[in-house]
Amino acid sequence: MKKKSTDTGYGINPLLAYIAMFVTQDLLMNVFFSEKTIIKNSFSIPNNSSIILAPTHRSRWDGLVLTMAMGRRVTKNDCRFMVTKSEMRGIQGWFLKRLGCFSINQLSPSLSALRYAVNLIAKRKQLVVFPEGKINKHGKKIVLKEGVYRLARLATTKTNSITIIPIGIAYSQVSPRFRDKFSLCFGEPLFINDNLNLSIKEFNNILHKKMMKAEKIALENLGR
Repeated sequence: MKKKSTDTGYGINPLLAYIAMFVTQDLLMNVFFSEKTIIKNSFSIPNNSSIILAPTHRSRWDGLVLTMAMGRRVTKNDCRFMVTKSEMRGIQGWFLKRLGCFSINQLSPSLSALRYAVNLIAKRKQLVVFPEGKINKHGKKIVLKEGVYRLARLATTKTNSITIIPIGIAYSQVSPRFRDKFSLCFGEPLFINDNLNLSIKEFNNILHKKMMKAEKIALENLGR
């Protein structure tokens, strides 16, 4: 019997990644947005540490915005996105698999998906996890998913330095339109070894506050 394929285990296709970067960053983003602002807020890329990026999720543009701020042109490292299974279907899924994305069942994650994510962290790839779990268009207060904390805890068996970076992403309008503006702000990092004794609820409360603080700065930059 043929083994059922999974959404993990795909490497990033160099040629496809270059083409995607040119089309999205040099063409699409420049044409669609009139102004693009990255607020570093004293942020510097951690050295010798595994990185988990934890951004707010307000629009389908978020992935492209984040890649512009922390992709290979800036960090010389590609962003690996953890996404829902519905986003990995059809032609879109075919491209996403080869651009560093992989899916996970939020309610019952498979061992292979967890293992793949943990290995990415251990190998110091830039793993992107949206803690809100879905597009939260109006920024309503919701309970964060447990994935960021659980993955970081699992990865401590393979690496002793893991940095979680809260990120706030905002647009000049709730639903970005042609020639609108966007702003991204880096929040204060969390070092997982300093927070190992916290419960998931306590950790998520801290992470949520840092994400919201970063988003507030990004929104204020846009006059919202």
